[in-house]
Amino acid sequence: MEVRKIFSQNLKEYRNRLGLSQEAFADNAGLHRTYISAVECGKRSVSLDNIEKIAIALGVPAYRLFVDNNETNTGG
Repeated sequence: MEVRKIFSQNLKEYRNRLGLSQEAFADNAGLHRTYISAVECGKRSVSLDNIEKIAIALGVPAYRLFVDNNETNTGG
C-alpha cells in the first residue's frame, strides 16, 4: 500500500479514536483544519515537522502512523 494512503488512514483512525473533529485535532496539533483534511484524503504530503506535530497531538509514536494495520493484523 502507498505510504501516503497508510499515513492518511492511520491519522483518521487515531483521530477518530480520540473523538476529535478535524478542526479540534488541527487546533491541538497547531495546524489548519483544511491541511488535516487534505492529509486525511491523501491529497497532501506531510513534512517531518508536521508528522511530529500530528504524532504528539495523537499521543502515539510517529512510526505508528506508517504501519499498515491491515498487514500487521493478518499474521497473528
